[in-house]
Amino acid sequence: MDDDQFKILPEGCVSTILSFTSPQDACKSSLVSTIFQSAADSDIVWERFLPTDYQDIVSKSNFPFKFSSKKELFLQLCNSLLIDGGRKVWTPYPTKFGRGI
Repeated sequence: MDDDQFKILPEGCVSTILSFTSPQDACKSSLVSTIFQSAADSDIVWERFLPTDYQDIVSKSNFPFKFSSKKELFLQLCNSLLIDGGRKVWTPYPTKFGRGI
């Protein structure tokens, strides 16, 4: 399928569809065509992959977050970080205490 056939789909539609996949699938789909690449990088997609409380997590971080897109923020949150003055650690991975703190 050539790139022209994908251009009939609005980018917002492709972004919405990709937001129901996984981060890995969104990244892989960016190789399909330029419209998929643009859609896969959109904040619409990466907002869905972020934890619902990401704004709270960012505000409690000991270190300022600098990001220009939700994808960049997602990648930064893939690492554990200190929050609440260094008294707690937030992690994106499940622990015996649950995901997060």
